[in-house]
Amino acid sequence: MIKGQLSDPKILSLVIVYSLSSALGISPLEVYRMPAELVMDLLAVHREFEIIKQEEMEKAQKQMR
Repeated sequence: MIKGQLSDPKILSLVIVYSLSSALGISPLEVYRMPAELVMDLLAVHREFEIIKQEEMEKAQKQMR
């Protein structure tokens, strides 16, 4: 799902490859060479870090007010 809508599996795959390659600073080809389980694990870790980063940004904004 992208933004709450069902998506084409090919598009979802490209989004995953793009997201992970951007997060890790590696070529999309390197992501394609990884085992699927590793890709999903690394994507889950990246998601958690993004959540923590967003929470910290919100906390800093509240302190500035």
